[in-house]
Amino acid sequence: MWTADEISKRCYQRFSELPKRGKPEPGREWTLLAAVVKCSVSPNQEKVEVEVVSLGTGTKCIGRSAMSSKGDVLNDSHAEVIARRGCIRYLTEQLRMAVCGQGSTVFCQGEEMGKWKVQSGVSFLFFTSHTPCGDASIIPMSDRQSQPCPPIRSDEIIPNETNEKAERVNLKRRAETQTNGINKHPRLEEQEKSEDELQCDGSMVVNLTDSPAQAPAESPRPEGANALTNMVLKQRDNALTQQSLQDIHRTGAKCVPGGPEDPLQPGLGYHSTGLLRVKPGRGEPTLSLSCSDKLARWAVLGFQGALLSHYLQGAVYFSAIVVGRCPYSHQAMQRALITRCSEVTALPAGFTVQPPELLQSSLEFAHSQAQTEHNHQPGKGRVSPCGAAISWCAVSDQPLDVTANGYKHGVTKKALGTSKARSLICKVELFHSFLSLLAVTDKSHLPESLRGKELQTYWDYKQVAQSYQQASLQLRSQAFPLWLRSDRDLLQFH
Repeated sequence: MWTADEISKRCYQRFSELPKRGKPEPGREWTLLAAVVKCSVSPNQEKVEVEVVSLGTGTKCIGRSAMSSKGDVLNDSHAEVIARRGCIRYLTEQLRMAVCGQGSTVFCQGEEMGKWKVQSGVSFLFFTSHTPCGDASIIPMSDRQSQPCPPIRSDEIIPNETNEKAERVNLKRRAETQTNGINKHPRLEEQEKSEDELQCDGSMVVNLTDSPAQAPAESPRPEGANALTNMVLKQRDNALTQQSLQDIHRTGAKCVPGGPEDPLQPGLGYHSTGLLRVKPGRGEPTLSLSCSDKLARWAVLGFQGALLSHYLQGAVYFSAIVVGRCPYSHQAMQRALITRCSEVTALPAGFTVQPPELLQSSLEFAHSQAQTEHNHQPGKGRVSPCGAAISWCAVSDQPLDVTANGYKHGVTKKALGTSKARSLICKVELFHSFLSLLAVTDKSHLPESLRGKELQTYWDYKQVAQSYQQASLQLRSQAFPLWLRSDRDLLQFH
């Protein structure tokens, strides 16, 4: 079939083929990458075609006050969310091709009138270059997990040798101080780090060796103790010292209001696990749930969203999630993405709990934070996350979309609030794409959920997706009762 390394190579290669616009400045800026990959198995099972159909980069998230009631701002620009939204563009175009009889490579006609289903042999998997922010990133530190690995570059197939400097890069917490008075401004507006000195992937690495714990004093030894006894006691003391230095990779995502809080105890007791979390914003709270939470939700509701569920006989799920080389714990991924929702029941027809296979690649993204810090040159300004987000998807018109601060990259302030400033994957643009699909659908072939109804707003169309809303209700009541919902006033656009 395919391997995790093959998937990561394909995604990194697709990124390398994109134009320079929106990419991080080498050696000074870093970003995260995510992608949706379509796998097509031939009828005789002899051939598997792997295709990247959506790709996203990004690390930013806007605060609550910057959200728009017009649906024209990207609230969450983390790579995982960008990749999924780009895939919705792709699926919408594929449905349009199916409805118009132009031959979709994804969908075929379902058994119900006006419904479509994914073709036999076609599946989708999700790739992310770093462990998703939130619960999945709360993992114990270890020397092996903290060491950066050779990235896969556009001109090579096998990883390079890891050198001694690279092995130390994730074990040191860099002080955020101005270097020799140099203050080189990034190309895009930088967002300040939070008081916790967050990594923009949502995690925070803490090096307890900056303030080392004192090793327990050795017990008095009786005279005549042999060398073996001394060695055993020494090993015991070293083990106690090592245990006292254990810590976890911390996430910058905060617990949702109204629920349990993190105990904030030293070391392994800093976080509570299994909780819903919101992403940190630019100095203010956000309403964006962590990527761990969203991936867990997609394993129950599918990643197609409420609007496309009108046309689909069943939800579309990721068969696997592949993570690039980074600090990683299979146990934490299992807990965050699968276990929390594994007992959800009473789902409507077309929905089920669909746990993905969890895999890790041995190849690191060339523009990861660890690789960027490793390649950073003194005097080049501090290492910082790239301010842009890139969306690319396999659609026929305008496949590339680059944004910053929730709007199309490079727009002037005068253009804000107009269609020129909108990202192609913001809510209102995806809604208009759906309405275009609706317009080309013959009335006799409309899905039952859309017949005979006076619908106008984005909210209206989402609410009448009854099966999807019922599944969402079961998920909230049984697994995620504290899930934050957008204010209805923010969803009343046309």
